Amino acid sequence: MATRGSRGSGRAGAQLPDVVPFDLAHLTRLSWELGSRVIDDDGVASHGEWVHRGSPWAVAVFDVTSETVVVRVRTPTGREHFYGAARMDFDAALPALDTDPDWRRRE
Repeated sequence: MATRGSRGSGRAGAQLPDVVPFDLAHLTRLSWELGSRVIDDDGVASHGEWVHRGSPWAVAVFDVTSETVVVRVRTPTGREHFYGAARMDFDAALPALDTDPDWRRRE
């Protein structure tokens, strides 16, 4: 599992905003149009949504294939950013999100 300290390591590629309490090793940034189309597909299930307790940030994860998830990050201004990631990377990072006191799962 990647740690928060790895962000400054000079790693190239897409990165989640610093407010999100986990990193994903092989993250791909998706355009808004592609990300929103993918999660609006009838066959896509929501894995869950988490909201930040101290600010209007939100993270939602969608199961798009058996091995792929799409992570949607909603900013305080309402913008949505989409990222594609391997399910195994997300599964390894999920405990950091579930146990972070600043984040709660939306029911």
